[in-house]
Order: sequence, then structure tokens, then C-alpha cells
Amino acid sequence: MRIRVTGHTSARTLPWDHVLSPGRAVCYSLFHRTDPELGVSLHDNGFGRHRLVPFGYSAPVFPAGRRGPGAYPVGGPGVIEFGSPLPEVILAWARALESTPVLAWGPVAFIVDQVELLDVPDFGSGTAVFRTSTPVVMKGSGRDDSGARTTRQAWVLPGAPEWEVYFTGNLQRKAETLGLDPAVALERVRWVGPRRAFAVAGQSGVAGKKPGACVEVEVVGAPETLAAIHSWGLGQANATGMGWIESPRSPASKLLSAHAGAAV
Repeated sequence: MRIRVTGHTSARTLPWDHVLSPGRAVCYSLFHRTDPELGVSLHDNGFGRHRLVPFGYSAPVFPAGRRGPGAYPVGGPGVIEFGSPLPEVILAWARALESTPVLAWGPVAFIVDQVELLDVPDFGSGTAVFRTSTPVVMKGSGRDDSGARTTRQAWVLPGAPEWEVYFTGNLQRKAETLGLDPAVALERVRWVGPRRAFAVAGQSGVAGKKPGACVEVEVVGAPETLAAIHSWGLGQANATGMGWIESPRSPASKLLSAHAGAAV
């Protein structure tokens, strides 16, 4: 499931290091307001047999923002999305967002105008085409051709020998975490964007950068598994905003709240 927050800001730019990194703190601050025990449990222990953190979020998108040198374009109306395959996560966020007038996204004040629950796409065919708006991050084995480990920070990009194996393994681990059918697999890669690295926030609060690339992929699996992955994201580090899957161009299903305020 997903929540779409529509709002506005009078800011005009956002430093690139704050495009994704504030979102993790925003997510946990929403838990703190309505279900602090859930937030602490996910933060400290993860969820399920693999102790993963099943949520993700998008970068804020401002269609009218003007690109400036060295900064991400913001300004006027914008959208931020949050997603999780766990209903209790969505419920906690929705309850908090209904009474949230402003989200502090790094140095930018995002004035909340409307909060909507999005329809879950229909994956009844057992096939999904996912396109991400933030880079997919994957870590490989870090071993050379002889099998010796050379690094523990072995970031791999689409097209690298290990990428498809580790990407598929990540899909299956997510299904196992949620108790869903793990027979899910990458069918093909349809598009790969340029390599990008974004600053993210970790458990210690110290920001680092993770590299990856946006992708469009065709994935096959049980409809319930595909729906859960759509709500969660692709690859690793989804709880830091990486691997966010674009929402279909469809209307929201339920208006949760509408805050008063004129767009700047």
C-alpha cells in the first residue's frame, strides 16, 4: 500500500544531499507520534526471518521547480510518496499525516495540503513492469575471479556479472520476510539509467552515499508478492529512499485528509 502526500513549498532549491536523506527520519518521526513501539521494533530488529525493514519512500517531486546549479529543483506544488507492504505501517503513517501541517524535509518546509491512500495495482497476470525513480542499490560478493574477497563495499550496477543474481535473491528474501510465495524472479531488464550516488541516512544517523542506477525491469511472481514489492521497492536500502518504484498514472482511491492552505 502507498500514501501520497501532496503539498507545496516556497523554497526554490534543495541541496542534493537532502533529496533522499531526510526521509528516513520523517518516517520514524511519524511512527513516534502514533505507534512508537512499531517504529522502535523496525528500527532495532527489522521484520521477519531476514530482519529487513519493509518500507520505502520517494524523493519529493516538484514539476514546476526550476533546475539550478548544484541543487535539486523544488518550488510550488509537489508530491512525496510513502509505501509499505505492512498494513500496520501504513495505518500508523496515515494517522500521523492526517494531523501534520508541515513535513520538515531537510532545510525545506513541505506544507501538507492533501493525504491520499493509493490503489494497489492489479498484478493478476503474474507479471509486473517496475520502473524506479531513485537508483536501485545492490551489493555483490566483493570477490575477485579467484574467489578471494577483496572488498565489503562491492556495489554492483545493472549489467555487472553478479547484479541479476543478487537482485533476484533480494526479491526472494523480501517475499520470505513477508511469508509470501518466494517464487519470484527477474524476467528481463528493459532499461537502465545513468549511475548515480545519493546521500542517505543510516541507523547511526551518519549520512553516507550509496551508488546505483534507476531501472525498468520485468518481474514474474505471485500477484500478492508483486503487490508487496511494489509497495516496498527494488534492491537494497529501500528504507533510505533507494529503489522507489514509480506509481502508475492512476487516481488515488481514498482521500484521507485535506489541509487548508493556498499553494505558494
